[in-house]
Amino acid sequence: MISRLPLDQQLDSLRTVLSRNDVLTEVLSRAATLALPGWYVTAGCLFQTVWNVVTDRPPTSGIKDYDIFYFDNGDLSWEAEDAVIKAGRDAFAGLPVEVEIRNEARVHLWYEDRFGVPCPPYESAEAAIDNFAATTCCLGVRLETDGRWRVYAPHGLSDVFNLIVRPNPVLAPRSVYEAKAARWQEHWPELTVLDWPSTNRTMTSSGG
Repeated sequence: MISRLPLDQQLDSLRTVLSRNDVLTEVLSRAATLALPGWYVTAGCLFQTVWNVVTDRPPTSGIKDYDIFYFDNGDLSWEAEDAVIKAGRDAFAGLPVEVEIRNEARVHLWYEDRFGVPCPPYESAEAAIDNFAATTCCLGVRLETDGRWRVYAPHGLSDVFNLIVRPNPVLAPRSVYEAKAARWQEHWPELTVLDWPSTNRTMTSSGG
């Protein structure tokens, strides 16, 4: 079982599994050319690729889009982020998927309007990944200039490989977690979805 391997071997296995998704590897390669500060390909395109491979589905099955986070707090204007989005539109032209690029330094400006709870300013792209609604989602990968993969996985990889969806009640509301989990379970019924904790925890940000 991959989740019982030493961590370095788990990381090797993760790269092997993710590399079966040709769209993902192309997104990583093209994203690297944008030279965005602190960037990661993150969220569903990663853990859902693992779920697909583990359950013998096509690697791209059910993946809605490909998310790229970066962190630039030097200019928090929408115009600056939009310029990056437009550059990304050119970089990812021709791919059969939507690639969504977001500056995580700006999230606190719009998060409460969208989700109903305030979001303290993040200090890095990693901090934004820390606050996904499920710990299973807390995974980021980027391609370094020397070709190495940098992997950010603050909660490890065991749940990802074991098809466990675990709540992460630090920021996102319970409703967001449950809606996402229900949608995922429709496509991957093999998932084990853990309940939101019954004891209300104070919604805080751990530096993000």
